Amino acid sequence: MTPNFKRYSVLFGYVALFLVLSTLVRLALLIWALPDAGLSFGGIISIFVKGFVFDLGVSLFFTLLYSLYLLVLPQRLNNTLFNRIFTYSGFFLAVLITIFSFFAEFTFWGEYSARFDFIAVDYLLYTYEVISNINQSYPLPLLIGGVVGFTALVTWLLAKRGTFKASFQSYTPFKKRLLMTGALIGACLLHVYLISNTWAESGKNRYQQELSKAGIYSFVSAYVNNELPYDKYYLETGNSQAFADMRSLLQTPDAKFLEDGNSIYRSITDTAQVVGKPNVIMVTIESFSADFMARFGNTQGITPVLDSIAKQSILFTNLYATGTRTVRGMEALTLAVPPTPGQSIVRRKNNEGLFSLSTIFEQAGYDRTFFYGGDGYFDNMNQFFGNNGFDIMDRLRHRFVGDQFPTKRTNYPDSAVHFENAWGICDEDIYTGVIKNADEKYAAGKPFFDFVMTVSNHRPFTYPEGKIDIPSHTSREGAVKYTDYAIGDFLHRIKDKPWFKNTIIIFVADHCASSAGKNEIEVSKYHIPCMLYNVPGQAPTEIPAMCSQLDIYPTLLGLLHWSYNTNLYGQNVLAADYKPRAMISTYQLLGYLEPGKLVILSPQRKAQSFNVKAETGDLQAITADSAMIRKAVANYQTAYSLFKTGGMRKK
Repeated sequence: MTPNFKRYSVLFGYVALFLVLSTLVRLALLIWALPDAGLSFGGIISIFVKGFVFDLGVSLFFTLLYSLYLLVLPQRLNNTLFNRIFTYSGFFLAVLITIFSFFAEFTFWGEYSARFDFIAVDYLLYTYEVISNINQSYPLPLLIGGVVGFTALVTWLLAKRGTFKASFQSYTPFKKRLLMTGALIGACLLHVYLISNTWAESGKNRYQQELSKAGIYSFVSAYVNNELPYDKYYLETGNSQAFADMRSLLQTPDAKFLEDGNSIYRSITDTAQVVGKPNVIMVTIESFSADFMARFGNTQGITPVLDSIAKQSILFTNLYATGTRTVRGMEALTLAVPPTPGQSIVRRKNNEGLFSLSTIFEQAGYDRTFFYGGDGYFDNMNQFFGNNGFDIMDRLRHRFVGDQFPTKRTNYPDSAVHFENAWGICDEDIYTGVIKNADEKYAAGKPFFDFVMTVSNHRPFTYPEGKIDIPSHTSREGAVKYTDYAIGDFLHRIKDKPWFKNTIIIFVADHCASSAGKNEIEVSKYHIPCMLYNVPGQAPTEIPAMCSQLDIYPTLLGLLHWSYNTNLYGQNVLAADYKPRAMISTYQLLGYLEPGKLVILSPQRKAQSFNVKAETGDLQAITADSAMIRKAVANYQTAYSLFKTGGMRKK
């Protein structure tokens, strides 16, 4: 038997089939889009050249495992029943998935005029809704039957051509198999390192960009990059106009812009005497809604400590979280930036070296530390904080390749842990690490800024027994009460510390306990408490103005009379010219809130205006409020642009 490469005939048959079908899909989408696309002849050629490269990469990735199987399969098993069943079944399944994905691309294009991206990824979170929508929108039995029937036809045609027979009856020595499989692996690696979706996005015509892509490749890219491009899906104005509007919104008597054009970088000059350089410990409380507290109407008595602190603090009574996840709160509390669509910047690539609160405190000579009760590998926390100036203290469980940053990482040792669940160590143990670190910084004469992320107020709601009168693992209320207890214990342990009198402690939530409601954006489910405790020279007071997590530090720095440069979107809520507003969002919906009014920006470049009923929080659709829409666009468009172009980086 003459040696040959025919063992790979089914693999090459699939690659050829994928390339043909994908090209036909691209051609059909091009014809669909042609009346609106405004494409040149050169642009059309570019679409198919780039598209072929993306399609080839996808087809090779699909066949990678099969090529490894062909490499290790002994010659004596090549023509056995086992290999025949495996090969036919694998080919059928691969083609079935391919055909179904191509059909899904048509439905997605019809909705968004785009290839798969973060919206498609986001749909994975809502399986029931998506399946129900498909079932109600299309004749599902006919669709599935058609996909299965077409797959069977393709498989039969390739069998008729002798493709499977050639593979089963081939003689391909191991050295030739090694050469072929190695070449396929090498091609995949080259594709990974040399090609990305940004290549397709290099042109100015959005239709040309989208048609150049491959749907499956774009889906994976969106999942990896955690981004839903604002400029593709949301209402826009010219970038220069958006920045002009944003600069107008941020212009205050004490602010001077330091750069022209598409920038918000400015100096804040306070002419009053600086209060000093107090330490700052920010306790970010997991999933803590304002309505857990008696101050905001709760009658369960589960936050006696925080209700007491509220009376001794500067209390924001009308403050809103930007999102519904911890990483979104972290983004707002460090970068003070509106929540761009898709994933939080904390979880995205290229998020190192950003201008943040860490930058301002660094320039003032502070040490900065991020404390977390779990493993900070989760949600990319360590990479984000470690690459933006914070030392890390977390519960080290794994050390990953790539877990590198220019700051130090310290582990909570077993000896310091008295209780631990799936999310990490209990809040009391977290605070023990905070206190130890503060003692060391004080002894070294270093002011410090700490970002403390608690974990106890999180399902499964377990905590040390005997601390409160609600048994562990019984309810959210128990977790809230333990969280409150741990804060009281923390304050009791530090009240006699030599550094306490010169330490501001901020208590704020990352987000509310839930976001569900009957409205697209349930405004009340973004209302969180924030207390500035132990601020030098400041009597307890309440701030009733509507504001955002973005505004906490500009307000605090105003109270301290600091002068500083800033690239933040937050504003001093106590300034005479402050105009109340807040940004609230989901993955896809971007809300701009003013007293009694809400604008929601959504994909397909939609903008809706609502009145917000004070009593119930219900939304009542109204005629488009063009002034509010313009402000919403200015905030979200410029935030996206700055991150995308590197304008958020440290100056």
